[in-house]
Amino acid sequence: MKSFLLACACLVLCSNYGIAQQSCVTKEYQQQQLMRDPSLMYQFEAAESFTKNVLSRDASMITYGVSPGGLTTIKIPVVVHILFRNLDENISDEQVRSQIEVLNKEFRRIHADTSKIPLSFRSLAADCYLEFVLATINPRGYATNGIVRKKTNAYSFGIEDNIKFSQSGGDDAWDSDKYLNIWVANLSAGIIGYSSVLGGPKEKDGIVVKFTAFGSTGKITMPYIKGRTAVHEVGHWLGLRHIWGDQYCGSDGVEDTPTQGIATRGCPSGIVTSCNNDSSGNMYNNYMDLTNDECTNMFTIGQRDKMRAAFAAEGPRHALLFSNGARGIPLPDPPPEDSLMEKKIRIFPNPASFMVTVDVSKEEGLLGKVITIHNQLGQLMAQVRITKPVTIINLQSFQEGVYFLRAGSQAKPFKLLKTSGLINP
Repeated sequence: MKSFLLACACLVLCSNYGIAQQSCVTKEYQQQQLMRDPSLMYQFEAAESFTKNVLSRDASMITYGVSPGGLTTIKIPVVVHILFRNLDENISDEQVRSQIEVLNKEFRRIHADTSKIPLSFRSLAADCYLEFVLATINPRGYATNGIVRKKTNAYSFGIEDNIKFSQSGGDDAWDSDKYLNIWVANLSAGIIGYSSVLGGPKEKDGIVVKFTAFGSTGKITMPYIKGRTAVHEVGHWLGLRHIWGDQYCGSDGVEDTPTQGIATRGCPSGIVTSCNNDSSGNMYNNYMDLTNDECTNMFTIGQRDKMRAAFAAEGPRHALLFSNGARGIPLPDPPPEDSLMEKKIRIFPNPASFMVTVDVSKEEGLLGKVITIHNQLGQLMAQVRITKPVTIINLQSFQEGVYFLRAGSQAKPFKLLKTSGLINP
């Protein structure tokens, strides 16, 4: 198989191609990442080599999980980050749920268009035994519906990953060892979606989809009306390449997909041949081509095996098998937001070892009041009157553990963790 890393010198050419029309720009994204950090090449190649080695070592196992009845179904917790500048971009929960439904039907090969798979390829069409579930537990352990909404000042997002960081108008990823992160927003002209590269940085891991191409209902627009952009991008997220190998008559590294000249556009019919492929012609109905939603309908057995290989032991997606993001019992609801007074009080450092500082400079009404510290048994451990805006309390006589600090008559105490002398300088 030819190396899946093209020379970075073609970045400009490929990027221009990507913005000429609505398109998946995963390859351009990969090249941009390599331009910024060439060392990522080793991580990308290591992930590609891993899946290849798994398949060559034990293809009969098809990587993760074979039960007496066949493959074990892998369930993947999903969090959807919605970034919106106006109400039109703030898609509904119903639209999000429609996309999850599409992912499950397409990856399990139970969608209505299975009957449209060409007869010559029907024996290759695979049930991937992959299912997607909106997260029910967030990274802090509390209950969630798996949807995060955040207003942004950005008019649109490109492939520079601003969408993945709160400080640049996006939203920070949830732990990619536990969740598939999907960011949905208005994207720059020419971008319909892209995926992180298998083996890349965790804080950038996930897929990005334009809000008008996400799901099968709501604010979707032609020709992206069946939610298959996300199906395509999840294929990339699990290690698949475009079916034409991102170069003329290139290889996608999968044995049962025919060689193909270039990307397919629109919705062709009949047999289209290229690169001296056989009488069946191009597999333009494959999800990893760029055919319109209405005319894509299958992954092959080889593509299924390659995606599942990422979940093998020590593989780049293995940790997701043990995620509690969509199972288990969430913690009780978090306490309500701090009162206005509590927001004006700062205690630091926390955890603390030798001393803790209480800053009430934003709440002068606390001057003359008393700071109390109790242990978990409710015993009073310290009592200090507030005589100036900043009060320092010595903790050296305290044992390690959890304490509760209250300034004045505020409703809720602060939790203070006392540690050994290794935390504070």
